[in-house]
Amino acid sequence: MPRRRLTTSDSVDLAARRWLTSEEPRAAIVLAHGFMAGSDDPAVVAVAEALYERGFDVVTYDARGHGASGGLCTLGDRERHDVAAAVALARLRSDRVLLVGASMGAIAVLRHAADDPHVAGTVIVSCPARWALPRNLRSVLAALLTRTPPGRAVCARWLKVALASRWTNPEPPVELAARTVAPLAVVHGTDDRFIPVQAAQELHSATAEPRRVEVVAGMGHAFDALAVVPILDAVEWVLQRVPVLAPEA
Repeated sequence: MPRRRLTTSDSVDLAARRWLTSEEPRAAIVLAHGFMAGSDDPAVVAVAEALYERGFDVVTYDARGHGASGGLCTLGDRERHDVAAAVALARLRSDRVLLVGASMGAIAVLRHAADDPHVAGTVIVSCPARWALPRNLRSVLAALLTRTPPGRAVCARWLKVALASRWTNPEPPVELAARTVAPLAVVHGTDDRFIPVQAAQELHSATAEPRRVEVVAGMGHAFDALAVVPILDAVEWVLQRVPVLAPEA
């Protein structure tokens, strides 16, 4: 699929990929991956190709600090600029742009959607509601990796993720969800070991109509294989609630 370079409004260079339909797309999807993933991650590609097969253009990218992109990862905060750059590219082919993000990418697309009234709709997967992590080993290890100098050094050397040195404590996702105006769908797995399933219910409750939540039995975190069909269903649900613009005379 065609590869591009994008430049964000805060001057970060991003590596991007596009899946373009041969005819006019039904809509364009911006797909945002989670922490330690990227545009070439097999799970991300699986979702992108499934959407493409449904007649959608898809734009995805390596978030800042990941893969072939520059900049420093801020775990979903400044990543809103990455989403904005991808949205601008997606809008070159369709006025209807939907956002799909998982985990860190879900935070990023929510942050963009809360401030962009022209987004057609948003699907968030495995998204936290607040900044409190569950008390389990995986979450403790994730916090040590992302919020301590030794952990960030490990991420840079072994995981190839460049992390910002300071946690900015931005507006939590539940408050962002409350500010969205376009349709919002929440997808979460019962077997997610990073984000408790209660977060999905809290995000759904905070969101104005039209809203939707689907808790998927057996699904793990982010773009799990079991997430693909629920994501497709959520995108179709959003699209049914987006008005079709009449052609200009």
